[in-house]
Amino acid sequence: MLVFFGLLFFLALTLAFVLDRRARNRQELEVLKRIYHGFIPLPWLLAAALFLNGKLDSPKNLVYHPTSVENRFYMKGLLRGSRRLFVEGWRGGQKIERLPVDSDDFDRFQDGDAVVVAVAPGALGIPWFYGIYRRSRE
Repeated sequence: MLVFFGLLFFLALTLAFVLDRRARNRQELEVLKRIYHGFIPLPWLLAAALFLNGKLDSPKNLVYHPTSVENRFYMKGLLRGSRRLFVEGWRGGQKIERLPVDSDDFDRFQDGDAVVVAVAPGALGIPWFYGIYRRSRE
């Protein structure tokens, strides 16, 4: 998702440079200006769609995927670090899923632990990671 947002940003930035170059050379700008102005509300619309996707989603629709922790990753940062758990993939074509977790979940799970990952389908059809839980011993 962030890659898509980044591509839109750099596409609009490139278009701004092209518009500036054409304006300096006194060339036609009207069509490119209309395209450029169409890019302005896109980040706001996409952010609103992501917000509504999670906000309107019901926790009753969670899908649980049994898996296990393969590895843990912690990258220190200025304010707080980035913590991720690498688990076996449940989607087709994905060997590993990288799940961002808080410090409690990061400290609670170790390599090889059997876990269950809860994924919400999203109100707008964009699935999102809901949580990770220890698999019950049955």
